[in-house]
Amino acid sequence: MNIRGSVALVTGANRGIGRAFVDELLARGAAKVYAAVRRPDQLAEGTFTDQRVEVLRLDLLDATSVTDAASRATDVTLLVNNAGITTGTNLLAEGALENIRLELNTHFFGTLGVIRAFAPVLAANGGGAIVDIHSALSWFSIEGANAYAVAKAAEWAMTNGVRLELAGQGTLVQGVHLGAADTDMMAGYDGPMTSPRGVAAAALDGVEAEAIEVLVDDWSRMVKASLSKDPAEFYAEALSGSNARP
Repeated sequence: MNIRGSVALVTGANRGIGRAFVDELLARGAAKVYAAVRRPDQLAEGTFTDQRVEVLRLDLLDATSVTDAASRATDVTLLVNNAGITTGTNLLAEGALENIRLELNTHFFGTLGVIRAFAPVLAANGGGAIVDIHSALSWFSIEGANAYAVAKAAEWAMTNGVRLELAGQGTLVQGVHLGAADTDMMAGYDGPMTSPRGVAAAALDGVEAEAIEVLVDDWSRMVKASLSKDPAEFYAEALSGSNARP
């Protein structure tokens, strides 16, 4: 798929990786980019100045907003599922179930709802592509982010499933994994981080190469490689009582 001339929709487009996707798509010659955000009324004036950008309201937890967006953006050929949250919740914490459900409803059910709404649009426009932004936490857990890890693991499995179901209509479904990106969500983290624009560039390079999976950084490559090994090796430090984040 060629990014030049494509019509893309990016969820969570107002900041971080989502905003970087909008900028990278425009730089690569996309014909149009729908910037999908939860609260368009809260966008600062002048957030998007390029005439190729159209702002849409899309809230992953509001099914009506999703179907309305799909009804409006009928020319989409590339869907980027970037929107997400993190609540910093462990699975056994008191009162955690509400946050656990929120993370699953956002990353799994919310993203699946967007794909279900836009799959017919992509089919009508020749197949196109879907990019799902995952995380290395799809493959491991860490104290303070266990609910997020569960939700991302579910989203990864969902991506693998819809890839099979959409193959017949010629839709490429790509999963993108990364360790940490320099976004508001990672504020306070002092480890190595990839720039949001670097994430977007790697994913779009992958779309043009028809890659079904993109591992953005060394951390995501290391974590995936560890899956074939004894998990006791990977979790040795954490199980010894240290909760240092990698």
